[in-house]
Amino acid sequence: MSGSKLQDLIDLAREPSSERRRELLRRVTDLFFTVASPEQRPEMPLFDGVLSQLAGEMEEAVRAELAERMADAPTPPPRLLRGLACDVATVASPVLTRSVALTPQDLLQVTRSGDQGHLRAISQRRHVPEQVSDAIVERGDDTTLGVLLRNEGAELSRAAHEAAVQRATVNPDLHQAVVDRQSLPVDLLNEMYFVVEARLRDRILQRNAALDPAALEAALQAGRKRVAARDGALPSDYADAETTVRSMMKGQQLNPSALAAFLRNGETTKFQVALSELADVDFHTVRRILERRELDALAILCKAADFDRSLFLTFAVLVLGQETDAMGRAREYGDLYASLPKESAQRTIRFWRVRRSEGDVAAA
Repeated sequence: MSGSKLQDLIDLAREPSSERRRELLRRVTDLFFTVASPEQRPEMPLFDGVLSQLAGEMEEAVRAELAERMADAPTPPPRLLRGLACDVATVASPVLTRSVALTPQDLLQVTRSGDQGHLRAISQRRHVPEQVSDAIVERGDDTTLGVLLRNEGAELSRAAHEAAVQRATVNPDLHQAVVDRQSLPVDLLNEMYFVVEARLRDRILQRNAALDPAALEAALQAGRKRVAARDGALPSDYADAETTVRSMMKGQQLNPSALAAFLRNGETTKFQVALSELADVDFHTVRRILERRELDALAILCKAADFDRSLFLTFAVLVLGQETDAMGRAREYGDLYASLPKESAQRTIRFWRVRRSEGDVAAA
């Protein structure tokens, strides 16, 4: 189409009738899409000017219709596209979700200035660059974060994954999105073990069992960089308990039966220190398992340490104490213990040992 005809349309845009302008917008849009390729679009600046001017004067529903049409255009008018991307979320969403013409810088600008609707639309793109994803993790609410995590086409940095896991530990609505995310570093996945429900714990164990040795070692190396300062202070009797346990170890008196005796006598800290030594995991992990009565996690510890089922059942009953139907619950977890593959338990516990390694490094 000649430049003179486009100029005639620009003149028509000065007419005050909103109905005529809506019609004019649709006609110019139709004309734009009749041009087959970028090489045949020398009038692109004129198209951009006309469409941007008209769109700026239209009501939201008309702008939304225009955004829907432009969302799949391979080379849309650039100023118009950026204007639609920065419009209200109901207008911008198709463009933000689907347009391949938006650059990472365009997306980053909208991410830094838009509302949650804008961020959720960007989170659904086929590919979300890492810098954009990281900005969404920083600014997005938990609903937006869930949308982003469910999109495997969204690239997240290690730091962004860590931030997502930290937020998920206090929001159950994010648990499944985090555990199901295939690109989540495996050491971070295992941090979720202590906060998610049983069915998601099973998925974590399945992923651990499927790891090849090289991937496992790479994940452990990443995990060793994370010092678990959030675990909190040691109990007041920790030093005495540690002295007792160390002395028993030197005298070769520290064995599974001694652990059971600690529990029966109410010497909880000594039991926790002793179990952490025999299972080779850090004290804070053992203490958390015992304080929260995480019997499935206790089963993993005992299976990896090669304790027999009867000893695990003894521990379970003593940990449950006066709870209703403690024996019945212990038997239920005894069945879980029996069905748990030792190899799977050992793979999982290697991640828990990362904390112990960090503590040793810090102490050195």
